[in-house]
Amino acid sequence: MGTDKRTYDAEFREGAVRIVIETGKPIPQVAEELGVHPGTLHSWVSRWRRNGSASSDRPAAAESGGRVRESERAELERLRREMGEKNKRIRELEMERDVFKRCMALWVKRPSPIPRHWPRSSVTRGPSTTSRTAWPAGFLGCRSPGSTSGAASP
Repeated sequence: MGTDKRTYDAEFREGAVRIVIETGKPIPQVAEELGVHPGTLHSWVSRWRRNGSASSDRPAAAESGGRVRESERAELERLRREMGEKNKRIRELEMERDVFKRCMALWVKRPSPIPRHWPRSSVTRGPSTTSRTAWPAGFLGCRSPGSTSGAASP
């Protein structure tokens, strides 16, 4: 039982692929109508999608003057737009990062509003009423509790 290997010319293969692509019919249906094995037609269609030609395993040479297909041009435009948007976002994030770095540098260099010599309890809860520890004189424009100048005490 020998297999009868048939050869198809390039024009026939291109036409078969065009029928599948343009009509959208399933490959097995078109293969049955043309009398071709479905696997053979499937390989032609795959080769056409990959290389632009149903009869060659080599990628199709660029058309005259290196023109790009319309679908490829649309994809390039979409990818360039997307890349531009991403680059813009990267620049914004870098600017935000730089601002935060500067803020951190200023915050670290800035002296603390709470003197370091205060006891820990008065810093977190304010002056203690039992120990009669008062805020330092002149803090927030107030006088110390023992002063007699008539200013409001804290």
